[in-house]
Amino acid sequence: MSRFRLVPARVRGRFATVIGGTLLCLGVLTAPAAAQLPTTDDPRVGLAAGFDNPGVAKQGLDLTAHSNKPGGFFDPANLGSIAFANSDLAFQGDHAFVGNFNGFNIYNIANPATPTLRTSVVCPGGQGDLSVYGNLLFMSVEENRAKIDCTLTPAADATTRFRGVRIFDISNLGAPVQVGAVQTCRGSHTHTLVTDPDDAANVYIYVQGTAGVRPAAELAGCDGNNTNTPTGEDPSKWRIEVIKVPVARPQDAAVVSAPRLFADASGAVNGLQNAVPAPTHPSGMAWGPTPITDACHDITVYPELEIAAGACEGNGLLIDISDPAHPERLDAVADPLYAYWHGATFSNDGKTVVFTDEWGGGTAARCRATDQLSWGGDSIYDIVDGKLEFRSYYKVPMVQTTQENCVSHIPSLVPVPGRDIFVQAWYQGGASLVDFTDSSNPHEIGFYDRGPISASSLVLGGLWSTYWYNGDTYGSEIARGFDVWGLTATDQLSENEIEAAREVQVDRLNVQHQDRITWAPSFAVAWSYADQAERAGDLSGDLLAQVHEFLERAERFTSGPRAKAAKANLFALAQTLKEFPELADLAAALEDLSEAP
Repeated sequence: MSRFRLVPARVRGRFATVIGGTLLCLGVLTAPAAAQLPTTDDPRVGLAAGFDNPGVAKQGLDLTAHSNKPGGFFDPANLGSIAFANSDLAFQGDHAFVGNFNGFNIYNIANPATPTLRTSVVCPGGQGDLSVYGNLLFMSVEENRAKIDCTLTPAADATTRFRGVRIFDISNLGAPVQVGAVQTCRGSHTHTLVTDPDDAANVYIYVQGTAGVRPAAELAGCDGNNTNTPTGEDPSKWRIEVIKVPVARPQDAAVVSAPRLFADASGAVNGLQNAVPAPTHPSGMAWGPTPITDACHDITVYPELEIAAGACEGNGLLIDISDPAHPERLDAVADPLYAYWHGATFSNDGKTVVFTDEWGGGTAARCRATDQLSWGGDSIYDIVDGKLEFRSYYKVPMVQTTQENCVSHIPSLVPVPGRDIFVQAWYQGGASLVDFTDSSNPHEIGFYDRGPISASSLVLGGLWSTYWYNGDTYGSEIARGFDVWGLTATDQLSENEIEAAREVQVDRLNVQHQDRITWAPSFAVAWSYADQAERAGDLSGDLLAQVHEFLERAERFTSGPRAKAAKANLFALAQTLKEFPELADLAAALEDLSEAP
């Protein structure tokens, strides 16, 4: 019997159910979406190859800066070496923290147009995913080559090997110091920083380990069982691990629980999808990765709402984190088109979740002419009465070559008021800017893409992460380095909306830890809602002209004797607009602006 609390099973899917822990396809219940193939009619198709000067296609995203990888973080003889791949990003203050399989780099981004390298820390072990919190930096480590002291020679053995989460003191950004290291049975492929609004003295780290299980001889408590059959009282698979970190004493960090998020009502720890839904992937290829749920790949938390979304190999989960040390599963879904539930992102209101499918593991070409747009992309679910309800799929629409690893990766919200927008990395498929305000109709509104690194073979590269932070989008390019983009206005995104997004400033960003985005009253916010109403056809004619007139007048007279009258006009106009439900956001923005100091 497990010593950890077991959570009753709830598994649903578009075309699937679970009986006795095994997923069965039920095609008679719901027919799969009609096949849709990528287009060749797109400026991203046929771009010239090259490492330094590839062809580029862009719309609404303009590259404003690029920094090549520093020395020690690439292999000149193998530019696509996974041992030196850039990985995930984190941000705090004026700095970006860029993970790498060989350590991490810190960039000063006080001027996003000219980022400067501040510090490089060589500490091999992959993936090197990072999160930051005050003076602490956390780093995921999973490879057998990794050592406690960050060296590679002599080679790691059972006494010197490190697989888990490293903790660095970054109070001196010029000289980070490792002050803690928590070993785990499967290492840490990724991790999630979790805060508790009621406990400022501690933070929690959810560890997602997907690698092989260590033997007990190397780490006490591990069972060395790498089969798909649980054995013993406390199996090392089919769980996550929760580390509690005292902020003032990070050296005392330790695993405090190992929640069984996949357990069923009978107590079986492997109660979710533990068999592939069909002998082969819908493409006819072998499954890769295999969608069998024995770990989570990524968990994204929304502490204010006390919920999390887990992308857990064969299932997507909705999780209760009201007790951060003991998360509990609320719901689970499955999809026979999914090869690997990989990442999750909430909408700002927490009512929608975007899950990603990393078919091919991120290292393979999965945007080919024959690859349907429901394979290797995003699936969007609304949360309805505590359950995940499927709404739609999204994938970049264009064909890519077989020389480009291309599949969905983690999105990041772009804070445009009144809309749900994310920017998402697709490896060598580039970056895609997507509006998912209508969760049943996501659509691309911008992109940036380079041609393949090589015209003759697949060289691993492309964008691992593209995250919006304080006015700009930053990218971690696996092979090439560090990118910065600015948004540019299009017919689908106005300059006012971009300015309103830029006005949102935060102290830090760890993308798997979502905080509610709020907007202070401003002219950019009000103009954004006006632009959106006009674009949707909800505001036109005399009323549109009056909105423009009163906003322009209020902007001219922000002080002086006419300011009070200008604000009074805005307030009166807001009352008029309240008569129209479709203009409620604009009315509220005008009223807030009229009452602002």
